[in-house]
Amino acid sequence: MPGSSARARNKRLEVRTTEEERALIERAVETAGVDLSTFVVRHLVEAARHLLADRDRFTLSPEARAEWERINRRPARELPGLRRLMQRPSPFST
Repeated sequence: MPGSSARARNKRLEVRTTEEERALIERAVETAGVDLSTFVVRHLVEAARHLLADRDRFTLSPEARAEWERINRRPARELPGLRRLMQRPSPFST
């Protein structure tokens, strides 16, 4: 994780595991050549970013981006029903 260091971490996270899960994690930590905290935080952050990626940003292939741009260059359509709705007073205004 760029810009972070173990010294800057000041929040504790406790996790319960089975004996088998802990043994597997310890093998992975040893293989990765890092300490347990670094390993766990690195992979938890990666999993969190992956899970939230489509909620934070999205990427498009060049073809999909071209289609996106084409759609957004189209002129806006006149929607009379929407225009009438937007001209009505808000039921929430006091």
